Amino acid sequence: MDKSTAPSRSFGYARVSTVGQTLEAQLEELHAAGCTTVFREKVSGAKADRKELMKLLATLGPGDELVVTRIDRLARSTFDMFAIVKRIVDAGARFRSLAQPWADTDDSTGRLMLAVLGGLADVERDLIKTRTAEGRARAKARGVKMGRRPKLTAAQKAEALERRANGEAHTSIARSFNVSHQTIARLQP
Repeated sequence: MDKSTAPSRSFGYARVSTVGQTLEAQLEELHAAGCTTVFREKVSGAKADRKELMKLLATLGPGDELVVTRIDRLARSTFDMFAIVKRIVDAGARFRSLAQPWADTDDSTGRLMLAVLGGLADVERDLIKTRTAEGRARAKARGVKMGRRPKLTAAQKAEALERRANGEAHTSIARSFNVSHQTIARLQP
């Protein structure tokens, strides 16, 4: 879509993180920018499950435009930002930020900046994976057990295995330890 061509539909997205904050300033800016419909929500940008954003992304079609007042209203991390903008572009729509003119997918500079963001997102994802793996390795070296705690203590497990070996029903054993019968069935000697 060329900048001189008006978008078929111009959608705004406004978000605040907490209930105490107000959307009014964002709504005024988005309406002044020509947004006919504004999707709004009060939820943390760190949350992946933002219902209004998901509805908006599903609504976008070729020639549409998604406008935000600032890019931090759309995403909290470079990786999320790139993934969301990719969905917008894949739908044939345009993305732009009012406060960051460089963040415009109709402009070659904007596309370059978003491509750089994509590269940074990839690096960020690798750094997160590396830090997580290093943290896990350090924890294991300190003797920390990974995963959830066992439902049964060692003594309970031994008793359950003995009762199971004696032919008692899994459901009966499970009831006495307040666990599911599948937990009893999965026990290994």
